Amino acid sequence: MLTLTSTPQSLDSGTIEERATFGILEVRANGRCLTEGVAIDSNELSPGPRVSGYHIAEWLAWNWWRLRWEARPSENSGRGWAFSHCLSSIGDGYVWPNIEVSSDGVRAMVTSARTVDRAAGLYRYIGAPTFEVVAATELESAIGSFVRSILHMLDGANVDTNLHRIWQDLESEQRDADATRLRRLEARLGQDPDEIAPEQIRAIDAVRDLGPDAVEELAADAGACGTTAVLSTKALIATAKTVGSEARPQDAANLYEVNSPAFGQDPAWVRGVAAAHALRQQEALDGQPIDNERLSALAGTHANALDGRDIQPSPLSFMLASGGRTWVALRSKWETGRRFDLARLLGDRLLGQDEPLLPATRAYTYRQKAQRAFAAELLCPYEAVCEFLSHDRSEERCDEAASHFNVSPWAVSSLLRNNEHLHASTSSSASAVW
Repeated sequence: MLTLTSTPQSLDSGTIEERATFGILEVRANGRCLTEGVAIDSNELSPGPRVSGYHIAEWLAWNWWRLRWEARPSENSGRGWAFSHCLSSIGDGYVWPNIEVSSDGVRAMVTSARTVDRAAGLYRYIGAPTFEVVAATELESAIGSFVRSILHMLDGANVDTNLHRIWQDLESEQRDADATRLRRLEARLGQDPDEIAPEQIRAIDAVRDLGPDAVEELAADAGACGTTAVLSTKALIATAKTVGSEARPQDAANLYEVNSPAFGQDPAWVRGVAAAHALRQQEALDGQPIDNERLSALAGTHANALDGRDIQPSPLSFMLASGGRTWVALRSKWETGRRFDLARLLGDRLLGQDEPLLPATRAYTYRQKAQRAFAAELLCPYEAVCEFLSHDRSEERCDEAASHFNVSPWAVSSLLRNNEHLHASTSSSASAVW
């Protein structure tokens, strides 16, 4: 549950918009107050700072599409990301909360931090650093309720503002399927509305014959890499034929009993791990390593696909069906990386994706996080890794575990770190790992 509220307060100076919407801002997520702090002038505890509701409402409305649909990059992408996802960037002279908001398309991640410099600003945030996860639809509702409350205050003061126009345009776009598709695509690319040239949008739209969901995943990958260009259908087919390996999906593994939760019903890692457990049980793999022959057979291709020594790596890992043939192309030149991405593509199909193009990207969308969780649990099951380590978490022993399961040392360390994070948190608060 996510809420943003403003309790009206009086303000003697400032613009009419500021005075009409001035109040105590309170942000709560899953019952936790993310804005609690102390006003320096009074040294009194408050549920939030006294700020202009107009400025934050305008910021939320303008950045709505990016807040709702742009996945967080693995590394901070710099100025553009902060301006669209961090409330502290709003400016206009107020001490805004140290809160960051992002979305994997299904779930929204809300991260808050306390004020580090005790002498900075007129308000000091004192709440413990927290990471909360809510449904992305709850983020929509919270923003909508807050903006409408601010508009109501402005209407009460008989003030017509830029916020009215932004919100009217946004509601119109939300009702228009074509406009929604465009804005979602821009957000996935990490761009503001109308920031991408029309010819770029047309080039991306031309790939939609490979699947509308796949196109959004390609856009999210491009955004995570700081570009707005995605591979064309022609380029993907050429790449598949040049550096890919042929596959036969009809020979690949299928899950006869699907115990994985429905898409979006649970955190992405839950879906991925459940599917990996089901496949291992079905194939009687227990906790044993999976060799290249078995892995490639499960994915419906041959073991040569995992040998990247004499092959130019693909710019993207994907499985592509075109003209009655299917190929697998893998991005890494290293065997462990190719194994992991092949497992991701296998998981993507088993988790219900059914389009001509199945991409495994660098983005952190819900779908990609489910893939990663599946691949990690399939190739190096957490319980089996713990048994192998036998309480020895030294770097040398973890490297031995990586060699035993034929995965990268990074995969083992990430598996351990993610699971330890999950065991220390509630399942809902941990869905952004992987």
